[in-house]
Amino acid sequence: MQLLPPTASAHAADMDWLFAALIGTSAFILLLVFGLMIGFCVRYRKGSKVERGNRLGRTWRVETAWTVATFIGFLGLYFWGADLYVGIHSPPKDATDIYVVGKQWMWKIEHPGGQREIDTLHVPVGKPVRLVLTSQDVIHDFAIPAFRVRQDAVPGRYEALWFTPTKVGEYRLFCAEFCGTWHARMGGSVVVMEPSDFQRWLDSQDPGPSLAQEGEALFRSYGCSGCHGTASTVHAPKLEGLFGRPVPLQDGRTVIADDRYIRDSILKPKSEIAAGYPPVMPSFAGQIGEDDLLKLVAYIKSLADKTAENSQTGQSAGQSQAGSSAGSAERPAQ
Repeated sequence: MQLLPPTASAHAADMDWLFAALIGTSAFILLLVFGLMIGFCVRYRKGSKVERGNRLGRTWRVETAWTVATFIGFLGLYFWGADLYVGIHSPPKDATDIYVVGKQWMWKIEHPGGQREIDTLHVPVGKPVRLVLTSQDVIHDFAIPAFRVRQDAVPGRYEALWFTPTKVGEYRLFCAEFCGTWHARMGGSVVVMEPSDFQRWLDSQDPGPSLAQEGEALFRSYGCSGCHGTASTVHAPKLEGLFGRPVPLQDGRTVIADDRYIRDSILKPKSEIAAGYPPVMPSFAGQIGEDDLLKLVAYIKSLADKTAENSQTGQSAGQSQAGSSAGSAERPAQ
């Protein structure tokens, strides 16, 4: 009989140690308190002839030491847990984004290359993976016990969950939030594969267009390119290089153009108006489903990636040209 699920992610062991420390500390205090209570009941029982005078004068050092030791112990657990919490909510920049939509009663999963899955998630071992979660109807909760991770999928919001699988195998995933009559059946599996096997699996699927390519088509069909396209003459924010950058707002705040900001700008464009632009964009709430929103976000994100790639290519070309010029300058005149 296995008390705990397998340990199959990079921070699963840290979670186990923190859990064990919390249980151990709590058990120690529980046993100490009840042990002393039972001991005092026996020692100071009715009819016992032990000394009962000046108890406060003799025990204040014990009380102080006990209080300080307990405070320091639980403060240490708090900082340990806080450090682990920050770590499991700070995905590395090279994490692969996979989009997950929860709905009664299934998990719809889309890979960046356009591969789609239902209730099954294929990932490579040793590679960080970031899940972008949302829900199409009610609150769900994406939980993988073997990875010691779980995250709510909330309607109208994007939530992120990341992990690095460390062991090849197949692990159960659950919905850990009661979401309706068939909640118990809303589960599936996570298949962790060697990178080469994972690549073969990706190649064997029928990817069709990637999420970004589908998002680009939607970008045109919904008329977004009329204002935000590169050839547009409308005074609207340009989207190339926008994703991941700080955006000054009219109210003086500055926000990061992440998944949430892009989504809210589409559905609630007047909630966070970019500084220097008139609030003329209409809301697309009720017109675009969650699947299409994910594709639009993926397309806008790809514009940032292309900008970075072009920048690197330009730098490389510049360095190459500079090197060539330098080489020419070093060559003696014919």
